[in-house]
Amino acid sequence: MDKKTILVTGIGGNVGQGILRNCQSSRFSLRLVGTNITPFSAGNHLCDQFYEVPYADDEDYIKIINELVSKEQVSLILPSTDLEAYYLAKHRKNIGCTIAVSNATTTAIYIDKYLTYQHLRDNKIPFAHSFLPSQYNGEFKNIILKPREGRGSRGLFINPKNISKFDDSEYLVQELIKGVEITTAFYVTKKNELNGFITFERFLENGTTTHCKVVTDYDNALKLILGKLLAVSKFKGSINLQSIVTNDGRIIPFEINCRISGTNSIRSNFGFKDVEYTLEEHLYNLKPSKPSIRKGVATRILMDVIYKEAKDFNDTKTNSSPHFLY
Repeated sequence: MDKKTILVTGIGGNVGQGILRNCQSSRFSLRLVGTNITPFSAGNHLCDQFYEVPYADDEDYIKIINELVSKEQVSLILPSTDLEAYYLAKHRKNIGCTIAVSNATTTAIYIDKYLTYQHLRDNKIPFAHSFLPSQYNGEFKNIILKPREGRGSRGLFINPKNISKFDDSEYLVQELIKGVEITTAFYVTKKNELNGFITFERFLENGTTTHCKVVTDYDNALKLILGKLLAVSKFKGSINLQSIVTNDGRIIPFEINCRISGTNSIRSNFGFKDVEYTLEEHLYNLKPSKPSIRKGVATRILMDVIYKEAKDFNDTKTNSSPHFLY
């Protein structure tokens, strides 16, 4: 197969870096272009070419992305942040290549946790009960305030004394549900069929998964939930469902992300290669491979990218800059 160029956004974060590593280890010959809002990050050394871009809601973002698509002859964009997934979906017709993302209506619903709650409530699908701060009247014993738009489990407030300072347009109130946190990645084909899923029990620090283990105990219940989700949402590609399993065994979803999620680099090693499925379908028009899930555990470690010959950060733009991992 001819070498094709793909663009991965948000390469400063663990999601984008995982996507890049999975692309490198895939069976395809790829040229990797990365973008980020800062000129230097740990993701630079994984890219064949790199560009600094503004935030996705900046008025010039789509124009700049389209210029990069033309300049670098990009065939496929893989967004790694919720905001970029939404804006790329919204302006899909103005971008000169394929974008592996759900449609604009779907991404608009799932980028906002309150809209997610309303959508699923109206379709009788379980989701953590949610209120806007001005609507909350003490319905729960314990609460958690969250940003309505995803920030990777950051900006959370547990049982705040005064919620009047939180604006309805930015925050929502959810019941603080105790139990085991799980994250489920599932892949939806172009034909709106579930290609498979994998679930981790996970532990987080600063919003990022640090340790996780593959669990299959909840597969039957999750398959029912995923089936209901697919019936009312036009998902495309890799999607992430976050849930709490209560002490009495109920599974209560509390967030859905319309993009490849942060454990993509881990789950590919346990038989769920959603980045590769995306490349198969959206880059080469192939039928996505079927997952083959294996049990196991994983943890993340801190490593260093060393550029001994670099005099400044400007000398570390891509993988062509001499470097090694330590």
